[in-house]
Amino acid sequence: MASVTLRAFAKVNLSLRIKGRRPDGFHDVQTILQAIDLFDRVTCQTCRGPFAIRCTTPGVPTDRTNLVWSAAQQLWSAAGRDAEPRDAVVVLEKQIPMQAGLGGGSSDAAAALLGLRRLWKLRVTDEALSAMASRIGSDVPYFLVGGTALGLGRGEEVYLLEDLPRHWVVLVLPPFGIATKDAYAWLDAKRGREGFSAAIAETPSRPLSYLPGPLANDLEAPVVERHPVVGQLRDRLREEGALLAAMSGSGSTVFGVFTAERVARAAARKLRKSGAEAQCVRFRPRRRP
Repeated sequence: MASVTLRAFAKVNLSLRIKGRRPDGFHDVQTILQAIDLFDRVTCQTCRGPFAIRCTTPGVPTDRTNLVWSAAQQLWSAAGRDAEPRDAVVVLEKQIPMQAGLGGGSSDAAAALLGLRRLWKLRVTDEALSAMASRIGSDVPYFLVGGTALGLGRGEEVYLLEDLPRHWVVLVLPPFGIATKDAYAWLDAKRGREGFSAAIAETPSRPLSYLPGPLANDLEAPVVERHPVVGQLRDRLREEGALLAAMSGSGSTVFGVFTAERVARAAARKLRKSGAEAQCVRFRPRRRP
C-alpha cells in the first residue's frame, strides 16, 4: 500500500484587520499569519474503492463537509478524471482543536493537496495547487507554505514575509469553540451599532516592531462581549509578560508570544493551576519544497 504522511501545522493570527463586506459575502482582510509547532498528522493511502476520510476524533466530519474532501475532488478533476475521487483514503490524527481559530481544517486540506498530489503522481504545479487551495477556503493557500505571511483579499492572497525569530507561544483554550460565521456576524452587528472605527478590540500596538503596521484583531471585541473569559485570559497572558497577547482568528484560542522559554512555560503552568487548558509551542518556519 502506497502512503504519504504530512504534518499539518496550526497557525495564529498575529494581527487580523477586517475591512468592509465584499459583493461575494466575504470580508476583505489584512492578516499576519504565523505557523506554530502544533500539528495534525495527515496520511494519504491508496485503497481500492470510493474516496474516504477516516478520523477517530469526535466531532470531526468524514463526509463532504470536510475540506479534505474538497481537496481530493479538486485534484481528481484537475487530473481530468470523471465523477468522484476514488482509490484513496485520508487518515486524520487530530491535535489541533476545532473552532479554535488555529486553522486546523484548512491546514488538513492543504496537507491533503500536497499528499494526494504525490500519492497520485500528478503533474500539478505549485501555482495550480495554490489556485485549487483558494477555491477550497480562504486560509488554505497559506498552509501550503506556512511560516510568517501577510494575507490579503479574503485571506487567500498570500505574501511571504521573512520568518520571525522562533518565539515561544502559550496557547490557552477556553472550554468552548466559536464558529467563524458567528464571529463575523457579531462584528457586523457591532459596527452597525457603533460605527466602523469603533469595532476594534482596543488601540492597536506594535509589540513586534519588525512586522508591518499596527497589530490588532478586530474580531476580538465582539467575541469578548459574548465570552468575557477570552478577554480575561488575554489580560492574564499580558500580566505574565507576553510581548503580544490576543485572540487568534475568530477564536476561541487566546495566545501569548514570549521571547524566553522559561517565562513562557512558567506562564503556562500558572494558567493550568488556575484551571485553564494551556500549552507551550514555538513559531514554525516556512514549509520548504
